[in-house]
Amino acid sequence: MTDSELRFAKRAIRRKKLFLVLSITSVIVGLSLALLYAWQSATQPGFAPGIHFVLVLLILLMARQNLRQYYYAKILEKLMG
Repeated sequence: MTDSELRFAKRAIRRKKLFLVLSITSVIVGLSLALLYAWQSATQPGFAPGIHFVLVLLILLMARQNLRQYYYAKILEKLMG
C-alpha cells in the first residue's frame, strides 16, 4: 500500500464509530419524518406528500451508505491488524 492509501485506511478506521452513529441517527430521522409526513397527509387535505417522501428516501439512502462505510472500516481494521 502507498502512504496515501495507508493514511486513508487509518482515517476510515478511526471514523468507524462515527459512521455507525450517523447511520443510526439517519434512520431515526428518516423514520420520524416519514411518520410526520404520513400524519400530515392523513390530517391535512391539501398536503402533497410526494416531494417530502423523496427527502425521506434520500435520508434513508444516506443511512445505508454510512452503514456500508462502517462495515468497510471494520473489515479494514481486521485486515490491517
